[in-house]
Amino acid sequence: MMTNVARGTVGSRKQVGAVSPKELGAAAILIALAVLGFALSSELPRGTLRSVGAGMLPQALSILLGLCAIPILLGARRGDGGSEEFTFSLRGPFLVLSATALFALTIKSSHFDGWSTPELGLVVAGPLAIIVGGYASPDVQLRPLVTLALFLTPFSLVLFGDLLNLPIPIMPRYVQEVLLAGWSYRGALRLAAALMVGVGVLVLFTGRRASAKTSSTKTPNATAGG
Repeated sequence: MMTNVARGTVGSRKQVGAVSPKELGAAAILIALAVLGFALSSELPRGTLRSVGAGMLPQALSILLGLCAIPILLGARRGDGGSEEFTFSLRGPFLVLSATALFALTIKSSHFDGWSTPELGLVVAGPLAIIVGGYASPDVQLRPLVTLALFLTPFSLVLFGDLLNLPIPIMPRYVQEVLLAGWSYRGALRLAAALMVGVGVLVLFTGRRASAKTSSTKTPNATAGG
């Protein structure tokens, strides 16, 4: 009897102090990536806010990535006493890493032994990376990913190219030379950002209209069936 009571007490303590392995693993991965990113960019010049150096952005992102692990660690301890099964899938890490590599290889031309990648610029490389990385989630839909890409890419264009004065490639070089000949860098950048926002607004409202039509079509059928 005493043994059963003791076991029950120990079991309840373990349940109250249980740790979510998923959240603990996610926090560990974020911290490892933050440390790795900061270490790899530590030798790059940081510069100032007026004159941004090559190391400021990756170091700032590494710090933010590490800070994101704090609320995950705080939420890793569960007090409900429930058990959680830890499962691991290669889909998420594979697609996120593939999106990162795809972005690095396509935003600017990379040269290797005997071959090179095309320079597509942020207008193409940004949405491509967002869509590929978005499919790391099994419940993803294409339209929300496209909408996110069409709004997030112009924001990145204006932030890094216009406000921070970073010389990032905007679009494929041959397209810019043919369609935007005589335009300044900032003029081409702002035009590309405005066009992408316009297309994003169009896709957003088109999606809402389609969803409204679908819901209005299903409602009478459900009423008739009831």
